[in-house]
Order: sequence, then C-alpha cells, then structure tokens
Amino acid sequence: MDVVKPRWSSSSFLLYAGAFVVLASATAAYVYLSSQFGDAAFAGWTLLMLVVLAALAVGLRNRGPWIAAGLFAYLTVAAFGTFVGSLFSWWGWGGTRDTDVFDGWHWVTWLLVVLILVAATLALVLYRFPLLVLTIAVLVWYLVTDVVSGGGSWSAVVTLAFGFLYLLLGVVSNRVYGFWLHVAAGLLVGGALLYWWHSSTLDWWLLFAAGLVFISIGRVTHRSSWTVLGALGMVGAATHFSIDWTNGGVAFFQHREARVWAPIVVFAVLGFLFVALGLREPAPE
Repeated sequence: MDVVKPRWSSSSFLLYAGAFVVLASATAAYVYLSSQFGDAAFAGWTLLMLVVLAALAVGLRNRGPWIAAGLFAYLTVAAFGTFVGSLFSWWGWGGTRDTDVFDGWHWVTWLLVVLILVAATLALVLYRFPLLVLTIAVLVWYLVTDVVSGGGSWSAVVTLAFGFLYLLLGVVSNRVYGFWLHVAAGLLVGGALLYWWHSSTLDWWLLFAAGLVFISIGRVTHRSSWTVLGALGMVGAATHFSIDWTNGGVAFFQHREARVWAPIVVFAVLGFLFVALGLREPAPE
C-alpha cells in the first residue's frame, strides 16, 4: 500500500472528529474505571477496549476507508499504551516521578515508551497512516531526552537539537510523512525557545523575531506548519506587549491610567504585518 496524503473533505473531517471524540471518551472511561475497580480489573477493562479498537482497525483496513482504518490504528496504539501501563501498575511497577519530568531514572517509563514505540512503528508499517509519525517522533524525543538529561536547560538543549534533526529529516523524507516531522520540529524548537525566553521584554521580542524566522522556514520548505507556529508565537508576543503596555509597563507609557487602546494598536499592526507577509507568498492557483 502506498503512502497517501489525507485530503480535506467533509468525510475526512467527520472521520477525524469522530475518532478524536472516541479518544476523549476512552480517556474519560479510563479515569472512571480506574476509580471504580482495582488494578487487576482495570487491566482487564483496558484489554477489552484494546481488543475492540484493534478489531475495528483490522476490519476497516480490509473493507473500509483507509483514513478510518488508520485512525483506529492510532487509537489502538493509544489503547495499547494504556493497557501496558495498567499491567505495570497491577504488577507494582509504578512509582512517583520527580518534580522535573526529566529528572532521575525512570526505568519503567522507558520500558513503556519503548513498547509503545514498537506498537506505533508496527502500526505505521501496516497502515501507512501519517499521523503515527508524529507519535513516533514525540516518543523518541521524550525517551532520549529523559535518558540523557536531567531537566532544566540541558533538556531544552536536547529538545532544540531534536527539533533541528526533525527539520532535516522532514526535508529529505517522504513528502507525506515529512509533514508530521516538520510539525514535531516546529513544536520542539518553539518549546525550547519559549523555555528560555518567557520572562523579560527582550525575551518576548526574541520570540517575536523567532516567529518571523519560523514563517521564513515555512516559505522555504513549503510547510505551512512552520508558518502557523510562527504566527502563534507572534500572537503570544503581541498579547504580552498588549498587557504590558496597557498597564504602563514601558518607560514611555508610564502613567497611572490604563491605556486600553494599546491592544488595539498592537494587534492592528500585527494584522497588517501578517497581510504584508502573506502578499509575499505566491497566490494559490
């Protein structure tokens, strides 16, 4: 089976919406069942849900739309992770995490992540569903970052390195799979920068400039995910400046009264800047 790019349509929207509503419902069911039953019974319930979702994925793969089959394969991977995690809890393999998510040694978590990675990779081979690439990319980043770093700035450095690695892989990889590698790259690079730059006014100006760089990367790579993330970063910076300048947080705005016009001006300027950047893009045919 060749790798196919999902096409936007009413049907594909409803399939994605339905699958993620099922995922939300399953998550709520896990929370409810874990509060009502012991570890052994909860493991049994998660196994039942895993079997049902896997059966639906296989059935749709043989006779249904490929997007539906891929979505239920995606849900099956999530259910598999929950089932294995419930087994570990039943066996007493749980444990408290440190305050920093990457601080310390987490053997059980690493084993769980590896098993989910195997399941996601197998599902990708069988179903060729691109969204699974994002799951694999995030799990690999998390596993390596947790193993080699102990939190703080070093984890941010590793995250930034993974972002650039995924950017490179996204450029040279299959066009369809590359989309999700670019999404992972943008999220990791942006997350690392936000970790470092979120306190001072200079930090927010740097994030605003990073947003412009993201948009430039999107133009060069022809990947709109970079443009979307860059625009979101610029909106975040504009929101910070709006709040700061409304309350007189800048020397030339010092005044006892709030300047309610500041957000209007800031977002008007940002809007015109987006339009100017958009006009540089080639018009869609």
